[in-house]
Amino acid sequence: MERRTGRKHTGRSVAHVRAWHHGPVDARAFLQQLADDDTTRDRLVHVEALPAREPETSPLLDLPAPLPDRLRLLGINGLYPHQRRALELLRDGRHVVVATGTASGKTLVYDLAFARAALEDPRSTALFLFPTKALARDQLRQIRALRLPQVRAAVYDGDTPSLERPLIRRTANLILTNPDMVHAGILPGHARWADFFLRLSLVVVDEAHVCRGVFGSHVAMVLRRLRRLVAHYGGDPRFVMASATVGNPAELAERLTGVPFEAIDEDRSPRGDKLFCLWNPPLLDDDSGARGSAITEAALLLSRLVEGDVRAIGFARSRRAAEILADATRRGLDPALGGRVKAYRAGYLPEERRDLERALADGHLLAVASTSALELGIDIGSLDASILTGYPGTRASMWQQAGRAGRRDESSLAVLVAQDDPLDQYLVSHPEDLFRKPPEAAVIDPTNPYVVGPHLRCAAREQPLDPREIAFFGDAGAEVASNLVADGALTDRRGRLYARAGDSPHSDVDIRSASGRLFLIVEDGTGTLLGTVDESRAFLQVHPGAIYLHQGEQYEVVELDLSRSVALVRPSDADWYTQSRDTTDIEVLRALTESKLGETPMFFGDVRVTDQVVGFVRKLHMTGETLEMVPLDLPPQSLKTRAVWWAIPDQVIARAGVTPADLPGAAHAAEHAAIGLLPLVATCDRWDVGGVSTAFHPDTGSCAIFIYDGYPGGAGITERGFGAAERWLGATLEVIRACPCQSGCPSCIQSPKCGNGNEPLDKPGAAALLVELLR
Repeated sequence: MERRTGRKHTGRSVAHVRAWHHGPVDARAFLQQLADDDTTRDRLVHVEALPAREPETSPLLDLPAPLPDRLRLLGINGLYPHQRRALELLRDGRHVVVATGTASGKTLVYDLAFARAALEDPRSTALFLFPTKALARDQLRQIRALRLPQVRAAVYDGDTPSLERPLIRRTANLILTNPDMVHAGILPGHARWADFFLRLSLVVVDEAHVCRGVFGSHVAMVLRRLRRLVAHYGGDPRFVMASATVGNPAELAERLTGVPFEAIDEDRSPRGDKLFCLWNPPLLDDDSGARGSAITEAALLLSRLVEGDVRAIGFARSRRAAEILADATRRGLDPALGGRVKAYRAGYLPEERRDLERALADGHLLAVASTSALELGIDIGSLDASILTGYPGTRASMWQQAGRAGRRDESSLAVLVAQDDPLDQYLVSHPEDLFRKPPEAAVIDPTNPYVVGPHLRCAAREQPLDPREIAFFGDAGAEVASNLVADGALTDRRGRLYARAGDSPHSDVDIRSASGRLFLIVEDGTGTLLGTVDESRAFLQVHPGAIYLHQGEQYEVVELDLSRSVALVRPSDADWYTQSRDTTDIEVLRALTESKLGETPMFFGDVRVTDQVVGFVRKLHMTGETLEMVPLDLPPQSLKTRAVWWAIPDQVIARAGVTPADLPGAAHAAEHAAIGLLPLVATCDRWDVGGVSTAFHPDTGSCAIFIYDGYPGGAGITERGFGAAERWLGATLEVIRACPCQSGCPSCIQSPKCGNGNEPLDKPGAAALLVELLR
């Protein structure tokens, strides 16, 4: 039925309204071409027509001169209701989170808020925080476009030359930076910022929805350390957060800062009409359930758009996938056009990323294949089409990526190409979950002791902690501080907590990495730095013998130096890729919450996971055929985290008809499928979690399935799964039953990250087991 709906929306009778060469894409005409093509028509399974929305504006009232005139020169003649409401609340002294769609004018809210403050009180200062350096520099250009001499803005981050920093501290009243710099470069030397903090009127956190998981928990601690020191110097700023649409904007803002917020989430900005398509690669084999590659399909769509001179962006789920997507798109084009397609991702050097941003904004590039690095609001010009290679994990990210096309009120096209993945296959057959359900809640855990502890040590080094100041660090602060004193990391002197002498806690905390350590990827022989990877991924991605991709070039890792945190690579022309193999053990430390799913006990609590990469396989690019298994000798990695687990009783297994011989495969398959569907109920990516299943676990005395957060102390992900277990496992069962394969495939029970090579797996056994779990 969905396929028929999709064809109806493609508009077979719709006339070609305008040529789409050298201008905005005519989405209906483009889809018409695909629907008329025998090789592609069955892949278009659903089309959602999103109508244009007319803006609702009010005059530029209550803004001090010369602000209204400056705005009119920029073509801004009024404010949307959500912008006006935010400015009113800020004037009344409230903290505000604006959670509206892409290109809805969120930036203008905080730009005007500070411009107004600077015009009314020239002594006012402001601190704007962005998740990336590129975004801060992009926003600086927009602020300077207001041409207000009272606003003296400057970027202050890790790329700012040391010689320029004292001048910026003395003269700028608006600092644009990122949470990393606040943590490591501003708060440790807070005495140099005393006057700035005293006069601080506004703190902005842009793209707040990015602050989720462990990164969000780190940002929460950085903001609480900032609040504490600003209060020490007598400052009392208002907070503004700008976010994509999330299900809990006020809760997210309050957990990040520890202060109450007013949420504004009604969007009255204009929007061009958009056709949003769901595209499922063709089924290649009914028995195996194998489907065509999502990257191949996305490359096909991108190459056709580029051939039509349509400016497009293709999003991929990983760095490797972005490189492959760019290369596959280029190979489908004439060489003259292929040079106008590039990859963009984190891990590139800053100057390389900025060159790509400029080339895309000025039209030199026609298409870019990117990771989520370009999901944020960097100005890359007006794009006409967005291709999503796989569901990005949350509806907020999906709308952000789709919104990168049509950002200037023009018609646009978005296509979500489903991967061979349980969640993707579920969503393309349930489009109402994408287009009718409210956005997910962003999950952070500001009580994680593995995050709170290091930041308390930083805070004590910045300024000895008074007991009353522990309240800045939330409910877990007092207990964590007591443990740090007991461990000797903090010293109690006359009722105040001091950092241990000689301790340098700031350098021990990398707020972007769960592991706290980055590995450099360096070309052997030339010493060229190609990129970085954090420790938690290094053993999996840059182990000796691994194939690593950078801008379409292939490298082989020749050495992983654990002492220097360096992976040495050499160019390679191998026709294979690599996948790591690992073993995982799990130990229950304590159950925090217990419930039941039917007769099956279900737990949420603390566990210790021990993982060891033991080897890797080489597989042919073209066929996926395994060439060989290569053993590795790498040390085990231990992780204390949180998990949800089911202790499946013998009577449930017996009713399911699963024999002892089939039980390991049935539990393993159910674990894989459940991990794939977890993002349906929790804001995460399947790579944020891991799993272990066993026919008998000594800590439960039964067959057990564990799914755990892949971060020290947990990230709040599996806790969400515990609270929505019935819906989560119900969708998991539906995916397994609906998949046409006979014995299991990537669309249902096979996992791309399985350390056991997806063996053993028992699809019928998993379905039978889940039926009895849910009975």
